[in-house]
Amino acid sequence: MSCTDSDGDEEKAHAALAELCKIYWRPVFAFICRQGHSVPDAQDLTQDFFARLLARNDFAAADRTKGRFRSYLAGALKHFLANARDQARARKRGGGRAPLPLDFATAESRYNREPAHTFTAEKAFARRWALTLLEQVLMQLRDEFATAGKMDVFERLKIVLSGPRGSTSYAGLAADLEMTEGAVKVAVHRVRRRYRELLRDQIARTVAEPELIDDEIRDLFAALEP
Repeated sequence: MSCTDSDGDEEKAHAALAELCKIYWRPVFAFICRQGHSVPDAQDLTQDFFARLLARNDFAAADRTKGRFRSYLAGALKHFLANARDQARARKRGGGRAPLPLDFATAESRYNREPAHTFTAEKAFARRWALTLLEQVLMQLRDEFATAGKMDVFERLKIVLSGPRGSTSYAGLAADLEMTEGAVKVAVHRVRRRYRELLRDQIARTVAEPELIDDEIRDLFAALEP
């Protein structure tokens, strides 16, 4: 492999890591808050953590081929916090590096709505990771419907993805969509199938082997339990 090829691979690895960080930064913020840091300090620490992570050259350490990116990120975060000497280092916001464009206002609002009485920092991290992943999958599905010009269908059918099976009124959906109940049942089946496909695809980006996908799904849904 030439130097150019090597540089190109490193750039791709960096871009892939940066994209994952932009998606899954909310669990990091939740973990830091649950460790007892104030919201402003948690914001600074979150930015500093990712700035340092992305500035390192050993991107292979965070590569999904090493296992689960979720586990890697949690371990790296614990190490980072253990070595954080004082608040001043956090306030540097990555030592002058450009911060990630993170919507802390939204994250703080969501964090404040989380039940806090029994959640450890690890539980908060896993729960927020699961919620972030499901939000990401739902946005992907929404974009597909939008591209197909079927946003009205998506807005009415997305309820079947969150409610228990059997809780959906096919007759009501049929009336709303001006479709037969049979056609609605087919549409619901396709929506659920596509949602599962996107969920597995998203998880596949963060694990080493396809065999880990089902384990990760079980772990993430377990994290959503009270």
